[in-house]
Amino acid sequence: MDTKETLRFLSELSLNNNREWFHENKKTYEVIKADILGFVGNLIVQISAFDPDIIAINPKDCLFRIYRDVRFSNDKSPYKTHIGAFISKGGRKGNHSGYYIHFEPGQSLVAGGLYMPTPPVLKAVRDEIHFNTDEFQEIINHPEFKKFFAGLDDDDKLTRPPKGYPADWEHIDLLKYRSYTVSASLPEKLLSEHSFNDYLLSAFHTMYPFNRFLKRALVNMGG
Repeated sequence: MDTKETLRFLSELSLNNNREWFHENKKTYEVIKADILGFVGNLIVQISAFDPDIIAINPKDCLFRIYRDVRFSNDKSPYKTHIGAFISKGGRKGNHSGYYIHFEPGQSLVAGGLYMPTPPVLKAVRDEIHFNTDEFQEIINHPEFKKFFAGLDDDDKLTRPPKGYPADWEHIDLLKYRSYTVSASLPEKLLSEHSFNDYLLSAFHTMYPFNRFLKRALVNMGG
C-alpha cells in the first residue's frame, strides 16, 4: 500500500475541502481507495487466521465513506480528511467488536474494540466485566497488550457509576465506559516501512483476547 500517497492526498484535501477540488482529483482518490481496499482485504485474510469471526468479509463493507454527513453539523465541509476501516463481523455497520485502522496526516492510529454500542449490548459488556473481572483485568494488563495499548480509551466516560451496579464496588471504574476501545498512534515513519503490516497484525493479534471477551458478552445476551 502506498501510504505516502494516501497521506499526501489527505493533506491536500484538508486544504481544499470543497467539491470542485475533489471532483478534479476524483481519479486519484479512486486509485487510493482501491489500494486501501486491497490492503484491508489482505488484513481480513490475515486476521481470520486467529479470529474465526473475520471470515469472508467484503472489504467494501469495512471502509468508511469519505463523504461527511453535514445535515446536523455546523461544519459544512463535504469530505472527511481521514480514511478509516473497521474490520468486524458485519463490517463497519455491525454492532460487534473488531479491528480499526485510521489514516490521517499526523494522527494515524490502530484501534479496536466496541465503539458506542447500543444500550443492551453495553449492559451485557458491563455484566460480563462485573462477573469476570479478574479475566478482563488480566487481558488489559497483560505485558504484551501494554506494549501496544496503554489502557482503555476514556472518551465520553461516565463520571458516576452506571445504574444497576454497586457504587462502592472496588472495580466500579471499569464499568463507567460507554465504549470499550483501545488505540495507539502510528508514527508516519512506521507507515512507510516494510514492517508496517507486520506491526499492525501483531497489534491486532494482541487485541484478539480483548475482542473475544467483548464478543462473549454479545453471545451471552443472545446476539
